[in-house]
Amino acid sequence: MSNFTIKRYTSYSSIILSLAGLLLAGMGLYFIFIRPPLLPEDLRYIAPTSQDIKANLPGLAKWLQKVFWVMGGYIFITGLLTIFLSFTSFHKHLPGAFIVVSLSGISSIGLMTVVNFIIDSDFKWLLFSFASLWAIALILNRLCK
Repeated sequence: MSNFTIKRYTSYSSIILSLAGLLLAGMGLYFIFIRPPLLPEDLRYIAPTSQDIKANLPGLAKWLQKVFWVMGGYIFITGLLTIFLSFTSFHKHLPGAFIVVSLSGISSIGLMTVVNFIIDSDFKWLLFSFASLWAIALILNRLCK
């Protein structure tokens, strides 16, 4: 493989990983500022009606909103760190970068995707596409090693 091809794969892998990081950061902002405490799919999964929850667990919505603020913050910063890694240690193939990026993808967007398939979320295929970007970046990065 020529040096030009290797550099091109490295560049593509970094760009795709940074895009995956940008999507994570956006998802984090969604969780902080937009996501309601309970989505229709949440109620479908847990079965009670919205009125049942309000009557039996009146503080649940307020508590969940705060949980999603924290979760959104973690998702957002994971996205920013991914963007940073994509153009630094991942791009330069520094020792350990591939493993760290792999584990962070598995434990963040990968796990979120699996859980969304388990609960039959309306967003499962969207999340799968986000996770696929991560996997493509890893594959391209390995091609140029």
